[in-house]
Amino acid sequence: MSATPTRMVEEDWQPLRAIGFDDKACLEVGHIVGIFNYLTRLADGFGLALDAGTRAASESGVALQPAEDAAIGRELREEKEVT
Repeated sequence: MSATPTRMVEEDWQPLRAIGFDDKACLEVGHIVGIFNYLTRLADGFGLALDAGTRAASESGVALQPAEDAAIGRELREEKEVT
């Protein structure tokens, strides 16, 4: 979606659907990707640089840890909170 958005086909969404994402969740992913791309291009266009702490963290090689249940989408997490 980021590099070649005009080439997206239904099959590109299958990995998300396989882990429980519905149309609404896929749309949310699309929004997040689009916003991230917009903000990074805007920052690049203005020549903004990361602060020293963020840069050091990105260069540390330490992998981010996924949030609990992050792969199954917000709706499923909210269901767990209600019950």
